[in-house]
Formats: sequence, structure tokens, C-alpha cells
Amino acid sequence: MPVTPTDPAVRALVSAVNAGDRDAFLAALAPDATMSDDGSDRDLHDWIDREIFTVRGRMDVLSESDGGRSLVARFSNDTWGEMRTAWRFTVADGKVSRFDTGQA
Repeated sequence: MPVTPTDPAVRALVSAVNAGDRDAFLAALAPDATMSDDGSDRDLHDWIDREIFTVRGRMDVLSESDGGRSLVARFSNDTWGEMRTAWRFTVADGKVSRFDTGQA
């Protein structure tokens, strides 16, 4: 059974992914948010469109730690199928200012 993240900012971001709601996803982010995928910094807007919102991305959270700011999830999309992924979030002022993801 999927886990609901306890950190409100992370929960909002995961909910936006699963609803396919790009606007809600962006609203959960700090204006200058950054991200990395498999250890390499990426252009956030390009990445979320390519990996989440144009390919029906979905996150099923399997576990959390660090107060809900570190997740292990089954992530799936139409491009890559399903994979086990790790996510680490930095939250400031109630918004996600950075997230790092990669295969777990």
C-alpha cells in the first residue's frame, strides 16, 4: 500500500505528479527550485515535462524517512515503464527548493 508523505510540501508535489497537474506541481516549488537526476543537475522545466507531464508520470511512495523529505517510490511513465527510485527533497518556507532523484 502506498505511503502518503508526511511533509506537506513533498505531499503536495507527489499529489500533483499523480494528478498530472503541472500547475500544482510548480506551485509546490520555490521560484528558484533546482533538481538533479542520477547525480546530474537538469533543467527542471524540461525534465518535468519530459519525465512526468507529457508521459503520464506516477509516483507510488513505498517508504519515507527524514520527516517525509526522503522517499523511495515506484516511479512509472510511458517512456521508461516502472522503476524503483529514491527522492530527496530540500524544503524552505513551505516549498520544495530542490529535489534529487535517481534509481534506488
